[in-house]
Amino acid sequence: MRPVVQISLDLIDRAEALATAEMALRAGVDWLEAGTPLILAEGLHGVRALRERFPGVPIVADLKTMDGGYLEAEMMAKAGATHVVVMARAHEETLRCVVKAGRDHGVKVMGDNLGCPDMVAGAKFIEDLGCDFVIHHIGYDERRGIAAAGRRMPSPLDQLREVVAAVSVPVQAVGGLTLEQAVRTPEFGAPLVVIGAPLAVDADAFRTADGNLEGTLRIICDRVHGYGDVRVGRASARPAREGDSKAG
Repeated sequence: MRPVVQISLDLIDRAEALATAEMALRAGVDWLEAGTPLILAEGLHGVRALRERFPGVPIVADLKTMDGGYLEAEMMAKAGATHVVVMARAHEETLRCVVKAGRDHGVKVMGDNLGCPDMVAGAKFIEDLGCDFVIHHIGYDERRGIAAAGRRMPSPLDQLREVVAAVSVPVQAVGGLTLEQAVRTPEFGAPLVVIGAPLAVDADAFRTADGNLEGTLRIICDRVHGYGDVRVGRASARPAREGDSKAG
């Protein structure tokens, strides 16, 4: 699979989200994500605005669905989303409903293992129920709470190789990665590279990060796309290298 760079528009202002998306696409980003803050602030209107401004560009709606799966996925599909996100810790029937809506409305389903007691088993569960992608996700609150307690902050890289080896669908690693770590996830067999808070968006203010973001994204895209095709799933596992799982 050709590696994909996705920008997470974790913003609460529609105009700012559109401007950031336009800049990201100029830099070479492949997919746009209507992040959860944008969906909370703008809902279907935000997704429709992205679709109208950027026809033909894949749009991920980060719904983090826990219930009402078919309806939520159907609404976002009709608004122009091409991908929707459902949580592995939702009821099994909710995942089935989202997957059915995806098939009925032509959208892909991304299952998110955030909060699973066993992250590898959660990834397998997602795939077994028909999700097209796995998001291996260490949550914002979890990371901050553990760090505040004086313990080492967990990283998605800690178990990324195990997750990739356990499934046959493409994997995306999310949560507390540095830019360098995010760019290197294709080396782990995870070809979907997401750039969001706090890398491109201020995680506390939900505003686009200051600085030369377009230039940074251009460098990221060049590096990620430079990997060439990445073998996904069980066949992609490589021996771990020292320092792979150390969080920045």
